[in-house]
Amino acid sequence: MSYFLCDEFQKMEPYIPGEQPKDQAYIKLNANESSLPPSPRVFDAVSQSRIRGMGHYADPHCKQLRKAIGDVYGVNADRVFVGNGADEVLGFCFMSFFSPRMKLCFPDITYDFYRTYAKTNRIDFEQIPLDADFHVNVEDYIATDRDIVLANPNNPTGLALSVSDIERVVAVRPKRLVIIDEAYIDYGNESCIPLTEKYANLIVVQTFSKSRNLAGARIGFAIASKEIIEDMNKIKFTFNPFNMSAFALAAGSAAVQDTTYLEKCVHSVLATRVRVQKALEKMNFFVAEPHANFLFVSHPYISGGELCKMLKERGILVRHYDEARIRDYVRMTIGTGEEMDKVLQQLHEILQEVKACES
Repeated sequence: MSYFLCDEFQKMEPYIPGEQPKDQAYIKLNANESSLPPSPRVFDAVSQSRIRGMGHYADPHCKQLRKAIGDVYGVNADRVFVGNGADEVLGFCFMSFFSPRMKLCFPDITYDFYRTYAKTNRIDFEQIPLDADFHVNVEDYIATDRDIVLANPNNPTGLALSVSDIERVVAVRPKRLVIIDEAYIDYGNESCIPLTEKYANLIVVQTFSKSRNLAGARIGFAIASKEIIEDMNKIKFTFNPFNMSAFALAAGSAAVQDTTYLEKCVHSVLATRVRVQKALEKMNFFVAEPHANFLFVSHPYISGGELCKMLKERGILVRHYDEARIRDYVRMTIGTGEEMDKVLQQLHEILQEVKACES
């Protein structure tokens, strides 16, 4: 490290994304991306004329995309903030509303970026343990006086809270900010976006990286009160006014309006998820109740780390977290039907190999 790095960052543990190896072709199920293509409208939106216009900056106010999102979700564009992926949107939330030593909380097992952002912004954060079955205990968040960040459904467990439970958390303390990260909400869950009409202390964040198959385009958004969005835009314009590329604005506007294609993709993932879950359970895997585009699984005869390693040797990437409470688990994104057939076959062979070694 350099002499100039701030003292408090010298022992910082950065967020570690899902592995992106290039040494061979993998079935890539470790980063909760999508194996499906984006909406056909995206291909039309990113046109030759738009490419020729790349010498000019994109609209810093992102009016087209904000209006398109607002139209789909039934809110005014002035209640929509867009960013370079949901991670940046969350980053602007942290920069805008959490000053050093403010009190924040989130689960002990959840998206690692919350902890990273909290440390970077010098926030006094508490990680509240999930219960023994990895569920969020709503009463913990009703009782705390800290601001709150919750992924719903949670990552990596895939478990979800009801909108009514989240409303209880939001309603009990109107002066406490609650951020709900809905990266996986489209996979059979109910969004909290309607609650933003009623509660001025709620921010709902979503992404185009999962159900809209645009992880590479980096598009995320937040919906909240007009005043909160004004605050976030004020901070954005002091940091990076041109945070969205012209490609992303065009692609996002096209994708969000194609709700028929979204439903088709979600239906495909859900159908494959159900089939894979049943097949895994027949192989004696434990599968946490799924509410996202991934499965959180463990097996009594093989550790999570070893399973991750053996799958990688067979050209399949899944995510393993070397943390005490979830060390026996792996998180597996749902790919195409063909990809998942190959995964199931390899898992069957791995288990046969493990049994042979034990006998």
